[in-house]
Amino acid sequence: MFVPSTVPPTLLFGPLAYVALSYLNHDALKPPINTLPSHFPAPSLTFTLPKTFSLSLSPLFPSLLQSSKLTMTVQSDSLSLPCDQKGQEPLQLIEDLTTNTDPYQEEVLRQILTQNAHTEYLKRFGLNAATDRHTFKSKVPVVTYEDLRPDIERIANGDRSPILCARPISEFLTSSGTSAGERKLMPTIDEDMDRRQFLYSMQMPVMKQFVSDLDKGKALHFLFVKAESKTPGGLLARPVLTSYYNSQQFKKRPFDPYNVLTSPNEAILCPDSFQSMYTQMLCGLIMRHEVLRVGAVFASGLLRAIRFLQLNWDQLAHDIHTGTLNPKVTDPFIRECMSKILKPDPELATFIKNECSGENWERIIVRIWPNTKYLEVIVTGAMAQYIPTLDYYSGGLPKPCTMYASSECFFGLNLKPMSEPSDVSYTILPNMGYFEFLPHDDDSQVTLSRDSPPRLVDLADVELGKFYELIITTYSGLYRYRVGDILQVTGFHNSDPQFRFVRRKNVLLSIDSDKTDEAELQKAIENASEMLKEFKTSVVEYTSFADTKSIPGHYVIYWELFMKDTSHSPTSEVLNQCCLVMEESLNSVYRQGRVADNSIGPLEIRVVKNGTFEELMDYAISRGASINQYKVPRCVNFEPIMELLDSMVVSYHFSPAAPHWTPERRTMRMYFCARATYSVRDTRLVYNSQIRICIVRVDVLLTGSCVTNLFPVTLLDH
Repeated sequence: MFVPSTVPPTLLFGPLAYVALSYLNHDALKPPINTLPSHFPAPSLTFTLPKTFSLSLSPLFPSLLQSSKLTMTVQSDSLSLPCDQKGQEPLQLIEDLTTNTDPYQEEVLRQILTQNAHTEYLKRFGLNAATDRHTFKSKVPVVTYEDLRPDIERIANGDRSPILCARPISEFLTSSGTSAGERKLMPTIDEDMDRRQFLYSMQMPVMKQFVSDLDKGKALHFLFVKAESKTPGGLLARPVLTSYYNSQQFKKRPFDPYNVLTSPNEAILCPDSFQSMYTQMLCGLIMRHEVLRVGAVFASGLLRAIRFLQLNWDQLAHDIHTGTLNPKVTDPFIRECMSKILKPDPELATFIKNECSGENWERIIVRIWPNTKYLEVIVTGAMAQYIPTLDYYSGGLPKPCTMYASSECFFGLNLKPMSEPSDVSYTILPNMGYFEFLPHDDDSQVTLSRDSPPRLVDLADVELGKFYELIITTYSGLYRYRVGDILQVTGFHNSDPQFRFVRRKNVLLSIDSDKTDEAELQKAIENASEMLKEFKTSVVEYTSFADTKSIPGHYVIYWELFMKDTSHSPTSEVLNQCCLVMEESLNSVYRQGRVADNSIGPLEIRVVKNGTFEELMDYAISRGASINQYKVPRCVNFEPIMELLDSMVVSYHFSPAAPHWTPERRTMRMYFCARATYSVRDTRLVYNSQIRICIVRVDVLLTGSCVTNLFPVTLLDH
């Protein structure tokens, strides 16, 4: 495998260094570099410090070193690319990566398999340290999280042997929920932060091609950390962005005029969502003329910020007028940093009152931040539902989606960031991981077996217009892992394909980072239906939609009920409680959004007249649906159907309280620390340190302290 001379070999696996290698006196090197044979090996670089590294020459043409002269020039820099002057270096890197897609992919796989050759997982499938594609594809199965759960739980519980990865697992990144309603734990290693930082560093050089003078102001980005916890074995478990914001790469990032934030680190890192939002909004108002771009991670997050301004503008204006900080902001680090930022400004306070006190909030973003060039938010996939509201508040500002990433892996960039949201395509960079694609057809689902791996398509071999499910292999120990994203090939940049994000596989409802599938929604409705039995009432049919017109958005469930005894029908209070039972049944990501992040509103049940779903079927048939194949859609977003459903509503019901949520709530087999604290609800706990303990249901709050006298516990969920 070769690495083109213009590409830093370290792009494949570490902090950025720029290495130019010129080989002399060897006939094989006379052709242009891009015609080198595919078996050329890559140099091996091991970094010890951002600006210090050692170079191992052993893998580098060992048979040629004795007869060849090697001239090497090395320049090492920090994790930020030196692109401030011309901006050409990172763009050239992108060109080289996308021109040599398949060679890079082959080399990435070789490196992953070499690094992890002696892990328990790869030994389990008889790879015998092989690093070639054919052996890998023929022996290693395609898996889901449920397949990996036993191995991941061993790591979470403290097993430090090389189970999935030869490198130490530094922490877990939490992803959307499992079938049991808990967050997925994605293993990560220290070097992964370098890969993520690399992709971050590429965003602005791409954007500068389309928008000028971004170094002449600041970004008002509403960024937040979320609750983190520790596994029984002491490893941190937290969302990927919380991990990044707490990293030294973020907290001690060098000054970059293209990436100056209005929000101080103290506000971003404050775990209290109100204090964090209040401070970030206050700073954004104070620096309103310096703001060139406004954003959040998701579109829903930016709309929550606007709603926060609607509710709190009066107090914010008071703080600006007096130069004193709201006493509700108690975080000492925030108060200290704001003492240097917040000064009395009566003129600005009056302006804010005039703009925010009226009923008209159309174009409020450009009215308050008049120099805003674009909104930086994700509006693809489930977030597309927020586009009309964003256009209302911003006056139709561009909404570039710059990067495609997940907890499992960072994938690639949007090389045409100013395109319309419906036209957004991402170029998956071949140095970020090893990528395969499972052809996807909704009408003919492929059944995967661990015993007979399916034939997947490589990154360079996907076909234009076709749909695929993304499968990844990472340095941190995920092998042929189904991410769950459905993508469509929209084109190519050089030899590298570009993809439109279509949707998450099986996801019905999503407001923010939550993802609820049909099975989970069905289970929640079954649990809530138990409350109706004493009234001899049952749910005969249902559908749902994610209502994003309210801020925050919320789930709406349409129920058609069958009552055997109409004189003894369920009361409004009972139906309200049904909403709460449903919320208690949903995954921890949803419940965190309701309780801690305030990103999701109370769940709503709308009871419709009897016969409503028959009318829904009649409508579908009138539009060409087959009566023999018709199935009630479990999620609707077509406006005429929603209007039909709403016209049949007889009562509205909302969850009367927030569901239960704690930072760490797990149902699994594990070793339980005697010094941990726990609470048991509606449960009989039988304690005996000499025998196995059965806890019917337990919410575990781990202290993170480890002691020597551990006893085995089995937690059973029902």
